[in-house]
Parts: sequence; structure tokens; C-alpha cells
Amino acid sequence: MSTTQVVSSARTTAGSGGEIVRYTQSERVQHWLAALTYIYCLITGLAFWSPYMFWLAAIVGGGPTARFWHPWFGVAFAFFVGWMYKIWRVDLATTDPDRRWWKAINYYVENDDEKLPPVGRFNFGQKLFFWLMFYGVILLLISGLGLWFVESIPWSLRWLRYLAVTVHVTAAMATIGAFIIHIYMSVFMEPESFHAMVHGRVSEAWARTYHRLWYEQVTKGTSSPK
Repeated sequence: MSTTQVVSSARTTAGSGGEIVRYTQSERVQHWLAALTYIYCLITGLAFWSPYMFWLAAIVGGGPTARFWHPWFGVAFAFFVGWMYKIWRVDLATTDPDRRWWKAINYYVENDDEKLPPVGRFNFGQKLFFWLMFYGVILLLISGLGLWFVESIPWSLRWLRYLAVTVHVTAAMATIGAFIIHIYMSVFMEPESFHAMVHGRVSEAWARTYHRLWYEQVTKGTSSPK
């Protein structure tokens, strides 16, 4: 679903009931598919990473089952992240309002959002989260393929095996940290963000407060800021 369709849909509902379409059904579906496949990879990956966490494998059917499905779910997660990129690549481009927002990020950390410069559909923090996950999944996919078919790597090139393990663990830890922050911000700091990803709509007041430029775009029909 394109941004134009989101804007058009939002424009038709703005002012009626005080709500605006934030995410289309297609966007919500791809988001939750990405989330569910990532959570499966997270659970099984942690089970493999440490014997103290192997009990997590029992949640998904035991060690052999987790070992079989972990790489397949990893491929699925990479696919859904690619889908997200296709849908949101325009909205995720860095703009001048993003740079101004980043310079005032201390207000965001202090939860003093009224002092932040207005931003578009996604703020710079949300964009950073996506790009970290995007490049993280590329590293996870490449290193994961090395671990998946490790028998194909000759012993003379065993350093590739060690490199694959190091890259996979490092990328996983980075995405886990970002994922935790993402959940915290969506559920506790800005709870309407979570509601929007479930129901697709946000209040006009929320849109004006957190994404002023996007709010003006969808209600007045202006183009996205560059």
C-alpha cells in the first residue's frame, strides 16, 4: 500500500470522530508478520546461544524442532523486512525536519515532546530503528546461511565459521536491544502507537502532537517534506 493511498484514506476520515488513518491493513499485516517471525527467531536463538536459556526451546516444541525452523523463520523475517522497506522506503528517507529533530533529541528522552521540532510520518528515532533492523537482518541472513550450511565450509576456511558466529551474535544483540526499546516506546511511552498498529487509527490530537508535519499532510493534502 503506497503512502498516497494512506494519505487519501486519512484525509477522508480526518475530522470525523477525531481520528486519522495511521496504518493501512496491508501495513499492519506486514508489521505483525515481521514481529512474529522475529520473536520466534529471538526465542530459538537465545535457546541456542546459552545452555541457561535452552528451556526456551520447549516453548516452540523442543530443541530439534527449534533447530529445524529457526533458519526458515529467519528467511521469512528477512522477507517481511524487505516488504516493509518496499512499502515505507519513501517515508523512511531522512529529511531536514529529521535532522532538526535529532539535534533536539534531549527533549524526546525527557518526554518533553512539545519542545520537539515537528516531524513527518515517522520521527528520526523510528527511522533509525528500522534501518538498524534492516541492515541487521542482512548480516543475520548472510551469517545465518553460513551457520545453516556450515558443513559446506571447508576446514581450511574455518575462520569463516568463526566469523559467521561472531557476526550473527553481534547483529542479534543489536537487534534485540533495538527491539526492546521499540516495544517500550510503543507500549509505555506512546501507547497510542501500539493501538494504531492494531486498529490502524490515531486521534487527531496525537497526530498533531507527535507527527505534526504528517498530520498537516494528510489533512491538508500537502506533499511530504524533503
